[in-house]
Amino acid sequence: MDTTAFGCSNRLHSGFQVLLIVFSFIASPSLLAQQWITAEHRQITETLALDGKIEAVQQSTVSAQTAGTVIELPVDVDDAVQANELIVRLDDTEQQARVHRAEANLESAEATLNDARRRFNRIRDLYEQEVASQSELDDAQTQLETAEAAVAEAQAVAEEASKQLSYTEVRAPYAGIVTERFVELGESVQPGQPLISGLSLEHLRVITDLPQRYAQYVRDNRGAEVITDDGRALGIASMIFYPYADEASHTFRLRLNLTDPNGTLFPGMLVTVRVAVGEKSALLIPSSAVLIRGELRAVYVKNEQGQAQLRQVRLGRQHNGEVEILAGLNAGEQIAVQAEALLNE
Repeated sequence: MDTTAFGCSNRLHSGFQVLLIVFSFIASPSLLAQQWITAEHRQITETLALDGKIEAVQQSTVSAQTAGTVIELPVDVDDAVQANELIVRLDDTEQQARVHRAEANLESAEATLNDARRRFNRIRDLYEQEVASQSELDDAQTQLETAEAAVAEAQAVAEEASKQLSYTEVRAPYAGIVTERFVELGESVQPGQPLISGLSLEHLRVITDLPQRYAQYVRDNRGAEVITDDGRALGIASMIFYPYADEASHTFRLRLNLTDPNGTLFPGMLVTVRVAVGEKSALLIPSSAVLIRGELRAVYVKNEQGQAQLRQVRLGRQHNGEVEILAGLNAGEQIAVQAEALLNE
């Protein structure tokens, strides 16, 4: 065989035709010993390729819950943090003073309560002995109830002071990556002011938009796959179909929760989302039956004389080790399973 024909495949169309003529030879009887199959139509799932964007399930901005001055910033943008790790510390001088005052007030209220309780018990005993009057007992009971209310209020104030003190240490709500920092050392902050933004890489999802005409089929069947740029399929834990369409584009939002990101995916990356949108009949053959040389895509077809003849075909999508034939081959024709092996004999 003239090997120079391979070089013609990347040139002009006329040269490509010469290549096909060179390959369209009649094989010898020994070449027909390999396996042959009959091409036939089968029902396959028709899919639609959409652009999807990866985003983090957990992404948030931590804000200040108390006033203070930033005295420690142990993390910066792109730093990895663990759950409950310190990310911002505020000056706690004022909060500490509030805690001490609240604790002192609580101790005073508890002492008053103890006195009121002892007085009430004493007057109650005297009342039972008919020494104290009813009004004295009522007055002692009122003082006891007032002291109990004062203790409850002092406890609430102490708890609030302790909570405000705890807010001076801002900790990460979950393990993740710092994406933005809004404050600097020495800066005074107020409650509600953003401090740090971050996200978790442990739980990711894919967002894509589905054209309206496919919405009902996808909602009923929920068949989809997510493919990365390197052809790797990602596991899908669940699909959430938004029950409303975008007013401008009339598309429905799909959210696909991923099962295992493996640390190789990051929010903002683009992936391909293939969703099942129907069924169709397709002519499928094994991928090994296709001979690929440059721009040439061809199969060996057994002619009426039982001999192998190379024929150009047009390919569609791959389907689990098989390839769809769009043109160049008819159902019922026999083709060689191993095109490369037949060529090399």
